Amino acid sequence: MTRRYSRITGTGSYLPPRRVSNEDLVSELAERGIESSDQWIVERTGIQARHFVDPEMMCSDLAVPAAQAAIQAAGLQASDIDLIVVATSTPDMVFPATAAIVQNKLGIAGCPVFDVQAVCSGFIYALAVADAMIANGTANRALVIGSEVFSRLLDFNDRTTCVLFGDGAGAVVLEASSTPGILATDLHADGKHVGILCVPGHVSGGKVTGSPLLTMDGQAVFKLAVGVLDKAARAVLAKAGKTEADIDWLIPHQANIRIMQGTAKKLHLPPEKMVVTVHEHGNTSAASIPLALDHAVRAGKISKGQTLLLEGVGGGFTWGAVLLEF
Repeated sequence: MTRRYSRITGTGSYLPPRRVSNEDLVSELAERGIESSDQWIVERTGIQARHFVDPEMMCSDLAVPAAQAAIQAAGLQASDIDLIVVATSTPDMVFPATAAIVQNKLGIAGCPVFDVQAVCSGFIYALAVADAMIANGTANRALVIGSEVFSRLLDFNDRTTCVLFGDGAGAVVLEASSTPGILATDLHADGKHVGILCVPGHVSGGKVTGSPLLTMDGQAVFKLAVGVLDKAARAVLAKAGKTEADIDWLIPHQANIRIMQGTAKKLHLPPEKMVVTVHEHGNTSAASIPLALDHAVRAGKISKGQTLLLEGVGGGFTWGAVLLEF
């Protein structure tokens, strides 16, 4: 029996029109009596701008154009898709899944759809799940999307977190193949670190109980992130029988330039082998990796046959990596 594999055949992304520069954000914070500066933000994060949704825009409104771009890039029609997985921590509603809303907006029906919630590692988790479903014959053409409206979760009285995040979506089409595309995946979590990055509120009796805003222990996240990303990267390389020298591009979760640079350094990768979009997008959580991937593909940086290492870390504490041949 011929083994089934999965390959990425199309990528897409979408950013809401409203671009918020550091200067814009600093001005807004000043009106609240909070001091910050472009220099302070850039030195600590590498972020120069991010995109925020308008009040009427929802997670699915970002996911759909990203999905359509990926479907078009793959040379397919929406009706060809037989699985939709959306990675998000900011769904349109408590239920149903944002994936069901995306399915309806794409004008298709019948195929399985669901959301994955692993915060900033969400796209890595979603890609691994879709790869497994294609490998076992459950699906042939999967749409895997990361979409976030993180601006809705931000406390704009906390300058240490509100400057970090942005909104956006990225998507890939993953198709069954007789030749390996995704070479290996590696997923992990450690729930004892729940408190270092979370939105602890929930809905109960029609009211929000607890805080509905993001809280983060930045130093604790930084210390954990570089170490676990290095371990996940080495794990997928070992599973695929590859070495650091085989990596053409590192596409890390775009959280903080210092975490990203630390990860590349541990893998002995030069800076020019790392895809960086954090300066223009900020941290878009589950959307950050597919956003960066699509931008690099459309800029002509990534070409067929190259080996890509994708990795992410997020609240949970979750982390993981995917090694693939593009």
